[in-house]
Amino acid sequence: MMWYIPLMPISTPATQTLDLLFVPYRVFEHPHPPGSLEQAARERGQAPGQIIRSILFRYEKENFFLTLMAGPGQISWRKLRAHLGVSRISMATEDEVLTVTGCTVGTVSPLGLSRPIRILADVSVFKPEEISIGSGARGVAIIIKSADLQRVLGKIEVGQFC
Repeated sequence: MMWYIPLMPISTPATQTLDLLFVPYRVFEHPHPPGSLEQAARERGQAPGQIIRSILFRYEKENFFLTLMAGPGQISWRKLRAHLGVSRISMATEDEVLTVTGCTVGTVSPLGLSRPIRILADVSVFKPEEISIGSGARGVAIIIKSADLQRVLGKIEVGQFC
């Protein structure tokens, strides 16, 4: 695997959070934004299941929650609705993603969010020893031990959501 070392250190709210908590991590910057999950995994030297996707959903009028899932997994809307005890959920719009998380779609990290938010993680997220998550910057990932991410996130809801 070839690592790209940026000339200027990359600093995002997610990396700042990890730095403040003295949590070890590595930053990986893609030479060009990857076109697929498989390409991103290959460039990072990981399996697709090690890439954690963060997707923002809305329920009721202004209630948002962030879901974390491993790689190619597909979130079960039925399981999310049952877990939340609601009959309707929808994916957040691009504007809502930016407002709620402080990140653009495709860069969302569960760390350094612009406001507190409920986080639901599928159990598959924490199975690999090492994973990568969004950093808040396009084409840049944070590679971290899954146990460290779980510890930093604290009281999140972990379940079978895929």
